Formats: sequence, C-alpha cells, structure tokens
Amino acid sequence: MKFDYHMHFEYGSYDLDWVRGFFDSAKTRGIDEIGISEHSHGFIEFKELYYDELILDDSIVGQYQQKWLKKNKFKYSLDDYFNFMNSLKEKGYPVKTGIEICNFKNQAKIKEIINKYDFDYIIGSVHFLKGWGYDFSDIKQVWQEHSLADIYHWYAQEIENLCESGLYDVLGHPFNIRLFKNLPDFSVDSVLVRVAKALKKANMAIDINTGTLYRYPIAEISPYPDFLKIAREYDLPIITSSDAHQPEDCGRYIDKAVEYAKEYGYEGSLIFTHRRAEFKKF
Repeated sequence: MKFDYHMHFEYGSYDLDWVRGFFDSAKTRGIDEIGISEHSHGFIEFKELYYDELILDDSIVGQYQQKWLKKNKFKYSLDDYFNFMNSLKEKGYPVKTGIEICNFKNQAKIKEIINKYDFDYIIGSVHFLKGWGYDFSDIKQVWQEHSLADIYHWYAQEIENLCESGLYDVLGHPFNIRLFKNLPDFSVDSVLVRVAKALKKANMAIDINTGTLYRYPIAEISPYPDFLKIAREYDLPIITSSDAHQPEDCGRYIDKAVEYAKEYGYEGSLIFTHRRAEFKKF
C-alpha cells in the first residue's frame, strides 16, 4: 500500500474544485490514502506565536520575515479547516486530517491550541533556528553568517525540544538543513545519533519526504542516507510523503520514497487515525 501524509492545500482555498486535483493525482499514482498537514502559519490561532518568536527587526532576516508573515498567512481558523476536512471525509475521500507545526519555544501554547481538536496526526518540523527561517531561498546568503557546526547543533536542539514536549507524532523532513547544499566537511554522526535517540524516546516517526528531491537544490529525499541508516538502527517508524503544495505534486516520487526506505530494511509505513498509529506494509 502507498500513502502520502505530508502535503498542503494552502496555495488554493478550501473548496472542492481546488482540492479534487490532489485526489486525482493520488489516484493516478496509486496512492491509497493521503493526509493533509496544513502549515500552522495558515491558521489565526498560531499568529501570536510567529510574531513572538521570529526575528522581525531591521536586519535582512527580520525585514524578509515581516513581509513573509503578511503573505497568504493566517487565512483560516482551525474550525474552518476541520469543517472542510470533515466534509471531504463524509464525501468518501480517502483523507486524514493532520497539521505541520513549526518548532516554537512556547510548547504550552501549542498544547492549548491542539488539544481542542481531533487531529489524526501531528507533524513537528524545524523551520526556524533562533528565529531565522533557514529554508527561505530569497535570503539564503544568511547561511554564510553562521558556523555550520553551530547550525547542526541548533537543529538537533530544536528537535530535542519538540520531542520533549510529547505533542508530536512525526518529525517532518529530517535534516533538510542540507537543502541549499551547505554540507559539512566534518563528522556529524554524534548529532544524528542524538536526534535518533530523542525521537526514539518520544515514540515519534520520521518523514520520508520527497519534497527536497524536486523542490530544492539538494535534489535528494529527506532524510539523507546517513540519518536514515541510523534511524533504522533505532527502529524509528516512518511515513512517506511528497510535501505537495500543488495538486499535480500529490504522490510525486512516493514510489522512490518506498524503494529508498526498503533499501534500509523498512517493510512499511505508519498511517494514523485519531492520533493512533497503525503499521501498513508497502
């Protein structure tokens, strides 16, 4: 069986005409079920967290992020989202309701928000390092201002914080800090093990994500082989995903993700219902 559990409707709107294309693409690619994991920045409930925790000063990063927060953000409430997703389920569409939440420091506030809703699964993803959106291609020159060793340490620390909160089911696109080809010329094995141990303790799965294969210069599936090998050694379960933002990308390269996972001994992935995980063979 094949699943795609990390994608977003946010470039369109909550109407059937827009989202039908995702299901059409899934069917064409033989995907049995999809999961929608809208970004937390799409919802008004999370707005205060972004303004509290991101760099928003007069620096290059701050100016860019001020503009980013005003573009296609906080359009809906979580009630709007659930009403729409429930309508899809009632119509018989094979879909689960997830969310992808950024790595905020204020995990108590996250808990307060998500506990009001019956998500099928929750992805936690590291999108910011010390308030800087490291995956913004328009300001990727900022990478040169930081030590890569520090970046790996910061990234691992953010994952540990997500794990310690106990709020998440899956780590999104692990180690996509490689996305602009800023690759270490030193060993990061201790960081990889550190992350795997934290995820194991938190009983979290990892996201075999093809978005970094077709959307970024690194052109590889996340996580990269060094971490996937360690993840398998720690028996971390997986989900497979395309990280689609457009209908035509739903299910994109899921076959490659499955074959990649099999190379490291994985025989299947997780699916979720009401935060309960179930293993399904490929």
